[in-house]
Amino acid sequence: MAGDKVILAYSGGLDTSCILKWLLEQRYEVICVLADVGQQENFEAARQKALKIGAKEVIVADIKQNFVEQYIWPAIQMGLIYEERYLLGTSLARPCISVALIEAARRYDAKYLAHGATGKGNDQVRFELCAYALQPDLKIIAPWRDVEFCRRFQGRQDLIAYAHVHGIEVTAKPATPWSTDANMLHISYESGILEDPNTVAPSSLYELTLDPLTQAPQTARRVCIHFVHGLPTVVEDLGNSRNYTIASDMLKFLNDLGGSYGIGRIDIVENRYVGLKSRGVYETPGGTILYTAHQDLEVFALDREVLRTKQLLRDRMSDYVYNGFWFSPEALYVRRCIELSQQHVTGQVTVELAPGYCRAIARKAGVNAGALYNQQLVSMDEHGGYVPQDAGGFIAINAVRIREHVRAFGAYNTEQQQRK
Repeated sequence: MAGDKVILAYSGGLDTSCILKWLLEQRYEVICVLADVGQQENFEAARQKALKIGAKEVIVADIKQNFVEQYIWPAIQMGLIYEERYLLGTSLARPCISVALIEAARRYDAKYLAHGATGKGNDQVRFELCAYALQPDLKIIAPWRDVEFCRRFQGRQDLIAYAHVHGIEVTAKPATPWSTDANMLHISYESGILEDPNTVAPSSLYELTLDPLTQAPQTARRVCIHFVHGLPTVVEDLGNSRNYTIASDMLKFLNDLGGSYGIGRIDIVENRYVGLKSRGVYETPGGTILYTAHQDLEVFALDREVLRTKQLLRDRMSDYVYNGFWFSPEALYVRRCIELSQQHVTGQVTVELAPGYCRAIARKAGVNAGALYNQQLVSMDEHGGYVPQDAGGFIAINAVRIREHVRAFGAYNTEQQQRK
């Protein structure tokens, strides 16, 4: 309603700048919140731009530390990965940003929250579900779902024309016809020329990683990553014996080093929560290294059946995060279950970096952490308490079901199966 306060999730880009002006035309009082989650951006320039357009106030919320400690690190601990490939860089940032938006709404006693998320995407769901979980009575303004707004603006070209009419600076570049979303964990690229899934992404697209075939160092590099209860605590650069112990410093170092080797690039088609398939290109160098190390230590440290159960919960939690349910009761429950599985995931993993990939090459349990890996028991040079004769009965019991299948339906016919 006219004169009511609106908190706008502002990025400084074309969409939210035009939405800011449009909200002012509707006679709202607009407070912009520009969240700093580690993206490379001139925040002061964006702030001045919003004030020039007419924002009542512009808050630049520095939430980088909270983002890495409360969202990225737990995601590494849980081993989250969506559809086996995407490390959820954008998805994890949305609940963190939502907290900053709600804090602003409470501070200014605002009744409305506005965002520039498209009506076809995931972010509208993420922002709004998080907002309702944090402040249920908040009202949402989603211009890209507003009938009048959509009638007036069909897409990007209409927004550019509107911006020119109102003297809004336009930074869209024809040379880079795609949209990006960046934070301290990753950069994502989508839309524009990438909407054709058969179009190869140009080499000029990548910002965090060098081309592993032509630009990456040819000499391998090693790092040792320490974990306590599944959370990264120390990163050792084995090349110069330097240690990183602050979460943001660890991530920055691994981003820079992994990026130099071209690690963490993926080009995928994924399933959006709203039912569409979309093509996205992602760069997550540091996150890929941390995921690789944690996964290796987890297999080393966990009981086999606990690991299998945890993997099922991981997949559920990955869906929850991707779909916007970070603050849901089911996500809270699953997260606590996964955290319980991590009580013995303490130790260190040595990771070798090479052009385009990284791999774990050594691992060790932490002091006093206990270890399920029993070198004496598994050794081929001694029995170590293992009774080989017991394996005969183990095999016989497992063969009962297979023998019964053969009795009932006949022996397995290799030639017949090959013909099929």
